[in-house]
Amino acid sequence: MTGRDRVFSAIQGKPVDRVPVALWRHFPHEDQKAESLASAHVAFQKKYEWDLLKVTPAAGYYGDDWGLRASYKPNAAGTRTYTDRPVKKPIDWNHLKHLDITAGVYGRELHALRLIRDALPETLILSTIFSPLTIARTLSGDQALVRYVRENPEDLHKGLEIITDVTSRFAAETLSAGTDGIFFATQCATTDYLTVEEYEEFGRPYDLRVLDGASAAEIRLLHIHGVNIMFDQLTDYPVDVANWHDRKTPPSLREARERYSGCLAGGINEWETLLKGSPQEIAAEIRDAIAHTSGGRHIVAAGCTIPIDISEDRLKAVRTAVDE
Repeated sequence: MTGRDRVFSAIQGKPVDRVPVALWRHFPHEDQKAESLASAHVAFQKKYEWDLLKVTPAAGYYGDDWGLRASYKPNAAGTRTYTDRPVKKPIDWNHLKHLDITAGVYGRELHALRLIRDALPETLILSTIFSPLTIARTLSGDQALVRYVRENPEDLHKGLEIITDVTSRFAAETLSAGTDGIFFATQCATTDYLTVEEYEEFGRPYDLRVLDGASAAEIRLLHIHGVNIMFDQLTDYPVDVANWHDRKTPPSLREARERYSGCLAGGINEWETLLKGSPQEIAAEIRDAIAHTSGGRHIVAAGCTIPIDISEDRLKAVRTAVDE
């Protein structure tokens, strides 16, 4: 089977020759230009032959055209540090512009996706799209967003309307650029950050509009970031695959299989087993994950992006484990 066949069969609950596998990571500095971002992803895919390629832009890429400022400081995740945020007071939500998603940083990302598709015509490719509330969090700051949710809801809703319009259009345009689907990530659906009721008002309706904007996607993969996640509140989203930090926070893969009928992506602890474990320990964790799902409707993956300094032998151990 090809990687594409393997993933679609897993999603549909059909037999596979082996459980599909994919890992994804940031490429700091390379992600500032379309050509280098594309080259890094193409090389990563050709080296490890993942069953799907999730394209990972610079952290917070979506905010740059709204005035977000960020720089790189050495860190194992390969993410950027935000140095200036465009939303500093409630009225700033009203000043966000309806961006041209074919220009600026959004245009750069679309160009990278086209280059990757040209280089990998048969590979299953997903673009990375963040939830509107996650984008709002980046534009304003972690604790500032909570304050806007509770003290300035009308202003925040106005900002979310603009963000959702831009994000929906961009998600659809990534499909036109050659991707097969989207990797839709929310970083706010955790009770460590908001209440369920707050997410129902400020997260869910905008999430669903973006997912609807990408309704032409062959695959919509939902990533729920963080711990103490609102798993049960999001399992009715129109997505094909769910991914979260299953080795760090409930539910486990086994528990999720009983609560969600879709395909599960997970099983690897990227910051412990993958980064620090031996190849034998990595293989054991993968075998354990597959046992939890009986190998059905399952894509072996990490909870999120993997550390950028993981050694090649550990990544090859992942491929060997699923092949065996």
